Amino acid sequence: MNEEILVVDDEPDIRSLISLTLEDEGFVTVQAANAQEARSVISSRPPSCIILDIWMRDSDMDGIDILKWVQDLYPEVPVLMISGHGTIETAVQALRFGAHDFIEKPFKTERLLLTVRRALQQSRLSRENAELKARTGQAGPRDLIGQSSAVKQLQQAIDRVAPTASRVLITGPSGSGKEMAARLIHDRSDRREGPFIVASCARLNTAHADRDLFGSEGLQSGRRVIGLFEQAHRGTLYFDEVCELPAAIQSRLVRTVAEQNFRRVGGNTEVSTDVRVISASSQDLQAAIADDVLREDLYYRLGVISLSVAPLSSRREDIGALARHFVSEFADQLGCPPVKLGEDLLNAMRAYRWPGSVRQLRNVIETLMILADKSSDEPLGVQALPQEILSGSEQEVRSVLEKSLSLPLREAREEFEREYMRLQLDKFGGNISQMAKFVGMERSALHRKLKSLGLQAS
Repeated sequence: MNEEILVVDDEPDIRSLISLTLEDEGFVTVQAANAQEARSVISSRPPSCIILDIWMRDSDMDGIDILKWVQDLYPEVPVLMISGHGTIETAVQALRFGAHDFIEKPFKTERLLLTVRRALQQSRLSRENAELKARTGQAGPRDLIGQSSAVKQLQQAIDRVAPTASRVLITGPSGSGKEMAARLIHDRSDRREGPFIVASCARLNTAHADRDLFGSEGLQSGRRVIGLFEQAHRGTLYFDEVCELPAAIQSRLVRTVAEQNFRRVGGNTEVSTDVRVISASSQDLQAAIADDVLREDLYYRLGVISLSVAPLSSRREDIGALARHFVSEFADQLGCPPVKLGEDLLNAMRAYRWPGSVRQLRNVIETLMILADKSSDEPLGVQALPQEILSGSEQEVRSVLEKSLSLPLREAREEFEREYMRLQLDKFGGNISQMAKFVGMERSALHRKLKSLGLQAS
């Protein structure tokens, strides 16, 4: 996305020269002739960078005062100070109050462009580092893990949706990877260098939800609070569990999401933002609408494009790949070699129903990595799994037998074969060659058997 530069100078010729120079390099510029105009622009939509003259006529604040104001309000926005009366003392003062750099007039074009690019690059790096710190221990892979048809379909949908500006609504059970899908959409869009801000709707269900989302100004402290919408400017705002939002906030969101304009709590300035909204929910949305938990008009605003993330229980063939990925992830975090996962352990995992989906699997692998004997080269066996996984796997097998016992012999045999083959397909991740060896059948005969039972390999 083109980055917007605010040029503040009381001399029209200087403003025009700087703006034209930057526009020739693909930047978007906005001009302000005094402090009042500068504050108005910054308050309505923070720019990517500010080029600010120190000495200005007909202005209620000089450059240093504006710099302090910007640092208090938007400390992440780099400010470049310029002056035709530059002294070492002036430059030192500007840098001490937070300016990124100081340029003396008359300036060379190459010097101006280099300084602007460096300021923008440092701003991007600072933002990325802050996001990485916030996501420490929670960062997911940079791609979807697995080869199931559900994963392939979701990956294709993400690749189609990401380059667009459309709002996206992601559904799926808790722990299935909805935020991961949202981050992939962001990372593959033209907003990838902008922020990815997470709004936990359950936490917004408080008296301060308005302030947290839209910010505030002129309240008791006198300081301005920057809300999540402004923090996500030129990036993505992700609403996690959107049905948890209070009704009053949902009502306000209908307009904000569509128009990208709002007013801060206690403020009169119309704030304009450029934000892509991605929302997610683990609830049945139609039921939530019927129960007046989710506004229908907000649902249609958010769900321009809908994606669904499948539960882990419906794509068990991905369990092996996911487990090995998490082993590698935690090995890096713990600073130890990755453990080996035995086939009996993986088979027990594939037989389990995973009510907590991918998040639960990740937690189990973390436990295995922490408790494993790091000095042993032997693969971890099924006995290393938590009892809940072993009991759950056994329960699923028992349920198949109990269901078969309630049927006549012929139907019971067919039902048992169907469930047996389904479990084996899950266990071997749809790999017909490995499954055929295990069940003792030729591949062609196994294919025919699966077809007669209404089953197919992914």
